[in-house]
Amino acid sequence: MSQHVLLASGWAAGEGSALSRVSPSDGEMVWDGASASPAQVDRAVSDARSAQADWAERSQADRNEIMLRYAERLKEKAEDLAIAISRSTGKLLWESKTEASAMAGKVGISIKSMEARAGASDASTDFGRLELRHRPHGVMAVLGPFNFPGHLPNGHIVPALLAGNTCVFKPSEFAPNVAQIMAEAFLEAGLPSGCLTIVNGGRDAGAALLQADVNGVLFTGSSNTGTAIHKMFAGRPDVILALEMGGNNPLIAWEHDDIATTVDTIATSAFITTGQRCSCARRLILPEGRFGDQVVEGLSEKIKTISIGRWDDPDAYMGSLINDQAAKRAKLFEADLIERGGKSVVGMQIMDLGDAFVTPGLIDMSDANDIPDEELFGPFLQVFRASSLEDAVTLANQTKYGLAGGLISTRTEDWAYARKHMRAGILNLNRPTTGAASNMPFGGPGLSGNARPGAWYAADYCAWPQASQVADR
Repeated sequence: MSQHVLLASGWAAGEGSALSRVSPSDGEMVWDGASASPAQVDRAVSDARSAQADWAERSQADRNEIMLRYAERLKEKAEDLAIAISRSTGKLLWESKTEASAMAGKVGISIKSMEARAGASDASTDFGRLELRHRPHGVMAVLGPFNFPGHLPNGHIVPALLAGNTCVFKPSEFAPNVAQIMAEAFLEAGLPSGCLTIVNGGRDAGAALLQADVNGVLFTGSSNTGTAIHKMFAGRPDVILALEMGGNNPLIAWEHDDIATTVDTIATSAFITTGQRCSCARRLILPEGRFGDQVVEGLSEKIKTISIGRWDDPDAYMGSLINDQAAKRAKLFEADLIERGGKSVVGMQIMDLGDAFVTPGLIDMSDANDIPDEELFGPFLQVFRASSLEDAVTLANQTKYGLAGGLISTRTEDWAYARKHMRAGILNLNRPTTGAASNMPFGGPGLSGNARPGAWYAADYCAWPQASQVADR
């Protein structure tokens, strides 16, 4: 592929630094070209600014119709989209197909959300009526992550466009080919020129976009980057920020009747998508005694059965990490925890299959000290013990994050206590921590975000309310 920047005039070659992407799964070249230059980023924002007024003037029905056509184009491109996701990220094809499907499904859900949360309403009064309308912010900068390079930025872009904003999208530098397919689907659906502009690149392109004249920043990624963005816009309440920044997620397993089901739920929570979901469980909290021992034993055996393969392996459950540096970081993180007193139960290994492939790891942290409250983006689970459910919940809450959490228990009173006291925006019972519905909000407190949850609540940060008292003439 040789097209890198989508401007109002069409696709243009990047004028910035070299940009290439080699698949972490099979080593094949996925993308080779150049990033957008700062001047091209400024032009992209200018294109979006020029297009925004006319786009906002269109009726809601018109914008809805274009988005519905976009969903149909995504369905037609689903196979190509899934392959692009898998080749770029190492994600297994069966899972990338679910991501492509979710992208198309996001449109209908977003239209319903916009009607419910950012629609129009009137109410009669003794002097006339009260009117509620919603207005777009303007130009939105969208910064996409690598783990769901289509679905997550799509979850910002679709509601932003529905509300009458225009978007400048900097996709992850690890998946520029995915953004191109998305852009082609929008253009084929009839999205007017300039309503979505794309600038590929790494930190330089992202920094240029954040320094441009935008009205909002919609970001999904690490807490370090999200916090830096928040600091960058300190004193700028005129710029809306929606930041989703991951978590050090706890999962409490507490006296469930079925050990095998408990183990399966834990394994899915920790190891699906090779542990590269922001909602993956990072900390497993078990009771002291036999039940906890059985869970650790069962999980140790379960790990041995997890199949790992390249992106097109239909029998694999885990693929590669995003790159070999991520694998090295995972091993260093494991080694650091061992130095702090952690005892390896199942050691993580870099595989002969490739330097970005790792096996799942499990470590007992019962005797460890000074444990870092950090999110490791990989298939690695820390085990803790607690003497009571109350202590388990206290331990679960000992994190600066608050995205996801879970409880595995057959006792109603356990769920009642956990739901009241656990601090997590996504809190599941007897389901993986990664289970999330598009027709529910997605986000959490602490350093997991800035109180701007996405998914069903994305309409809230894509439009501002205008309340009017209208007197009869």
